[in-house]
Amino acid sequence: MLAFLLAAVSAALPATLPAEALTPGASVQLTRLADRVRVEIGGQLFTEYIFLGAKRPYCYPILAVDGTELARDFPMQETPGEDHDHPHHRSLWFAHSSVNGIDFWNEGKAGGPGPKGSIVHEALDEATSGQVGVIRARDRWIGPDGALVATDATTLRFRAASGGRMLDYEVTLHALPDAPLLMGDGKDGLMGMRLAQWMTLPHKYLQTQEPGDGHIVTATGIRDEAAWGKRADWCDYYAPHGGKVYGVAIFDSPANLRHPTWWMARDYGLFGANPFGKHDYEGLKNDPHAGDYTIPAGGSLTLRYRFYYHEGDEAAGHLAEAYAAYAAGK
Repeated sequence: MLAFLLAAVSAALPATLPAEALTPGASVQLTRLADRVRVEIGGQLFTEYIFLGAKRPYCYPILAVDGTELARDFPMQETPGEDHDHPHHRSLWFAHSSVNGIDFWNEGKAGGPGPKGSIVHEALDEATSGQVGVIRARDRWIGPDGALVATDATTLRFRAASGGRMLDYEVTLHALPDAPLLMGDGKDGLMGMRLAQWMTLPHKYLQTQEPGDGHIVTATGIRDEAAWGKRADWCDYYAPHGGKVYGVAIFDSPANLRHPTWWMARDYGLFGANPFGKHDYEGLKNDPHAGDYTIPAGGSLTLRYRFYYHEGDEAAGHLAEAYAAYAAGK
């Protein structure tokens, strides 16, 4: 009887739901607030999608099943012992440093003196609870002169997984009807997360060597500092904390432009996927536009990524199997 019920439940679930997400009691509850959507899984806070009050929407905090913080608190709040570099690294976000020549990644003096833009929330079209929680939102990419540069449609899907949680982040960028949209070659982008301080590798901060127990590994087996700028289906960042090992993996969809992507994996905890940084990542100093990509006027580009928050290293987290399921559309 139990087997029959489980089969019936599985058949009723969306096709995109992986088998490992069939965790009893792991429903997703989304609560709309004035400036954000609160996301709880199995009755516990996972994250909040915050769409007002900053230069772009972002997700914060990012919590493991047991409540362990997986993202840095700064600049949202002060936590002793955290590095205070790159205040534009707000937990988890989507942006790029060269969009029609405007920098939507950096803020203030960061990234040089070039023009900086803002990704402005336009509408929250959906916030649906269930076995898979779904947020659908729309944004306007605005230049420093107030002019509209592009628009996007963003979908986030949240779910439980065995020993962890998953966040699928999908963005469709729309060029304006009368103008192409140039996604320029630049290392600062695109789908990013700034990890908790305890997850970092040994690194320098303010000319001082900081300790770190973290590790990086890609699907091709490249590890730690050598992973920066390399291409792979997925990349994983993991570290021990409080007697356990926690991991954060990002999967690059096989349908994405220039798959497998390049990884912006830094020893100090910046972790991102970027299909537009070819000349930086591959050292093509004489070809600074090698990674440029133009969306034609009225056209669009969709990019999809999965964040998998798991226990253990890449082997214990079964990342190869998890990625294969993702690649198969599960």
